[in-house]
Amino acid sequence: MLRFSGFELDSERAELRTSDGGTIRLRPKSLEILRLLASNAGRVLSKQQLMEAVWPNVHVGEDSLFQCIREIRTALGDGKRQVVRVISGRGYLFQAEVTEVPVPAAPEIAPVSQPVPVASDTKATVEANNEPAKRLFDFSRRRIAFASVAGLAILCTAIAVWMLRPGLIFARGPTTIAVMPMTDASSDPLVAQMAADVSSRLTDGLAKIENIRVLAPETGAPKADFVVKGELQKSEQAWSIRMRMTNTATGEVTWTASYQVNPADTDLQMQQSRLAAGVGHALALRINELLNADGPSATKSKVVIEQATAHINQTSPERFQAAQAILEKALAEDPDNVEVQVALAALLMRGVQMVWLGTDEREAAETKAEAMLQRTLRAKPNYIPAHEAHCRFLNATNQFSASLVACARALSFDPWNGIALYHVGLAQIQLGRFEDALATFKQADRFDTPQVSRWTWMIGAGWANMLMGRAEDAVPWLLKSIAITAASGRTHMLLAAAYQQLGKTEEARAAMEKGRELRPGSTVQNVPTPRKNSSPVYIEAAERIMQLMAAAGLPEG
Repeated sequence: MLRFSGFELDSERAELRTSDGGTIRLRPKSLEILRLLASNAGRVLSKQQLMEAVWPNVHVGEDSLFQCIREIRTALGDGKRQVVRVISGRGYLFQAEVTEVPVPAAPEIAPVSQPVPVASDTKATVEANNEPAKRLFDFSRRRIAFASVAGLAILCTAIAVWMLRPGLIFARGPTTIAVMPMTDASSDPLVAQMAADVSSRLTDGLAKIENIRVLAPETGAPKADFVVKGELQKSEQAWSIRMRMTNTATGEVTWTASYQVNPADTDLQMQQSRLAAGVGHALALRINELLNADGPSATKSKVVIEQATAHINQTSPERFQAAQAILEKALAEDPDNVEVQVALAALLMRGVQMVWLGTDEREAAETKAEAMLQRTLRAKPNYIPAHEAHCRFLNATNQFSASLVACARALSFDPWNGIALYHVGLAQIQLGRFEDALATFKQADRFDTPQVSRWTWMIGAGWANMLMGRAEDAVPWLLKSIAITAASGRTHMLLAAAYQQLGKTEEARAAMEKGRELRPGSTVQNVPTPRKNSSPVYIEAAERIMQLMAAAGLPEG
């Protein structure tokens, strides 16, 4: 075991523990990188060394390593990057005193006592008298051996039947996927280069997913469980991508998707990112769905959840209540349905965050959501929607550091998950890390998946800019968020604060009036988010924004 900075890393049990014995959850890859760094404390390890040790013979991009380093720093509370240091141009250095502690040895087994010697004549008499017993004992041993073999055969048969049962697609171990080079129907070199770049981005993203392996296409396609192929086309209006995933054993097409990007809206790098993310996000969700399939009940759950989601695409308290009624009814009919539990827990947390619930209702919603999420995480520990909802729950209940870890867990199964990225940004804001939060929201915007949540990371980027006093940069983000979802009063109020800081008092009052119309009863006292566990840096910056809102017309109380 390795001890450092108040932590204990137990390699045998694969655990990172705090000084009081509490366990910190880390993904296996992150735990392995931490072990390598701590075992080589004071020595610089290059990125290549770490990647080759943790992902041997697997194609991964540097983003996979960066994500693990972020998770390790969060777990160690290393926000200032003083424990895991970057040595420019060389790699990473573990800057902490590490003590190696021997693992307690297993208790010794007492030696078997030796037989007591007897005289030869006595021995002959004893053997003669024991002959019938010996034969009986030999016969019993044969019966026991036969029964053991028969039992083992039955057990092996049962295991084989279980592993080969229909629907268990990924029972053999990590699923292997080969992403074939993307094709294009034209002879345009620009299209060919674009196809190659999008393929590379898609492959790098899939390589970050924890429970699958991505094989190099030139060597891996015949051996892969699934092969992903696609085509890229360009017209005057859009880049269009079509993808499909095929089961190599059966030839069955298990997933298809298409996506379009308008070249006029973004630069080339953004277009590549959104094309890869648009199909990659859908593919990651499909893989996760297959891994966690429950059979026919999952189809019914999906329909119910889609009905509820349709009610909350345009945010309002009335639509929230309608969606809640749909999910409550479905859960009453099927109390153990994991998918519905996750959807209801996520919805309840949305109600808490949007301040649509009173104090008593809020506490009841939090208790109910936490209980449902704990059950779902035990039932399906790798299920993306459960981790998304857990990530949101921890944010809504001001457990910001834990939320960063939970959100990273969701991203380990879908690196293009904009919802998880948005909640990472929210936690970073509350912890006073505004620049990191802005970068996170911009990353979510580069992926733009799922598009239904686009307005959230846009308001996040506007908020982060406002917290840093950059009203001019905040306004475009807030206006784009309002253009997508105009029913969020908080966005209008932030816009009012931005206009007020820029000296545009008429625009500020108009925006505040709209915000108060959408959120009646709003005052300086009830608009701020709860400050429990928030950084003093955040509290100070948030207070400046509230003063601007008050100047724009938000009542004091």
